[in-house]
Amino acid sequence: MRGLALHWKILIGMVVGILLGLAATAIDSPAFPAQQWVVDWIKPFGTMFINALKMIAIPLIVASLIKGVSDLKDLSKLSQMGFRTLGLYVVTTLIAVLLGLLVVNLARPGMAISNETRENLVEKFSHKASDKEASAGAQKEKGPLSPLVEMVPDNVIRSAADNGSMLKVIFFAIFFGVGMILVEPEKSAPVKLFFDGVNEVILKLIDLIMLASPFGVLALLAALVVESEDAQLLVALLYYGMCVVAGLLIMLLVVYPLAVVMLTGKSYGFFLKGILPAQMLAFSTSSSAATLPVTMERVEEHLGVDREVSSFVLPIGATINMDGTSLYQSVAAVFIAQVLGMDLTLGDQLTIVMTATLASIGSAAVPGAGMVMLVVVLEAINVPAYGLALIFAIDRPLDMCRTAVNVTGDAAVTMVVAQSVGKLGHSEVKEWDDNYPVE
Repeated sequence: MRGLALHWKILIGMVVGILLGLAATAIDSPAFPAQQWVVDWIKPFGTMFINALKMIAIPLIVASLIKGVSDLKDLSKLSQMGFRTLGLYVVTTLIAVLLGLLVVNLARPGMAISNETRENLVEKFSHKASDKEASAGAQKEKGPLSPLVEMVPDNVIRSAADNGSMLKVIFFAIFFGVGMILVEPEKSAPVKLFFDGVNEVILKLIDLIMLASPFGVLALLAALVVESEDAQLLVALLYYGMCVVAGLLIMLLVVYPLAVVMLTGKSYGFFLKGILPAQMLAFSTSSSAATLPVTMERVEEHLGVDREVSSFVLPIGATINMDGTSLYQSVAAVFIAQVLGMDLTLGDQLTIVMTATLASIGSAAVPGAGMVMLVVVLEAINVPAYGLALIFAIDRPLDMCRTAVNVTGDAAVTMVVAQSVGKLGHSEVKEWDDNYPVE
């Protein structure tokens, strides 16, 4: 396997992990509890792999953002890049929401769920729905401007200790970088040199962690298979899942590559090839934050984006750009309404567009966070929050798919921003079978 490119190694790990999970499920018995064996002896390696990626996420964001902002040396460049970044992220999110609504209204998957299946789903997952509703209620009680308030940390050290507070860390890092720009160069030079060095060390750590990625992915997917919910319920929800996946595939294979081709001049295959390992890792971990180090490496070294741009655009994207999540929320909201026999007006659907866009910005870059924000969308259109119980059985695999889309959207926007500021150059990748640089 040494001569294989990283994306092939990860793909092999995914296939082997799924097969291992299926085999363990097939031979599981009281004499040999194979499923529990996978959970006890295989899953921990996947958990350690995710933890290793999360471990360097905050140091990477702090070092790369401070370096990226201070490298600009001009606040006008920072504002120019910032407005373009936020504008593109909002546009891609709106496209995702509208695409989700188009798919779910055409396919009407809620009509395929029988009353018996609906009652079984509500009974089985109502307690999970209640937990998510309580979390969303706590978030709602904070007030309409709470996202702005929470963006500014009262204690940056405490915020850095929690990956869910990544937006606070980003705010501090950008603010710190602005301070370095305003200070005399000779006084900020030692600080800049320090963060430049930290950034290089973190990038090398990413290389080392990625050597274990095929094995980490294998462990994660094997555990996912053996811990899957009732297969009959998954089949009942397959139609809904197909609608979500169809929308995600359009974003993944059409919208993003088309934007890259039209706005940067790069080829369709060039973009997909360069970002593929990050997509696979996002699919396996269901976490944009955990995938961020790999996304940055792929964008810089394989898609030709200058580090000055990637270190600014990608951390922000991993926090606020959740295109896959917003598409899923629009499909899920309409699907739940259909199952419950509720007709949504045009005004309701426009409300979904607005709330899903805002909710995706507020979603943490960790597994399952989109489900909490979905409560906000449901309440906005007066759909009972217990309807979440209808989609819990299939949420985990869909979470994996939408995270891959989130990461791809971040990469596409980063390339477009880099092109707009003249920072998109040549990558190290030339052929499809080139090896990962660390090998």
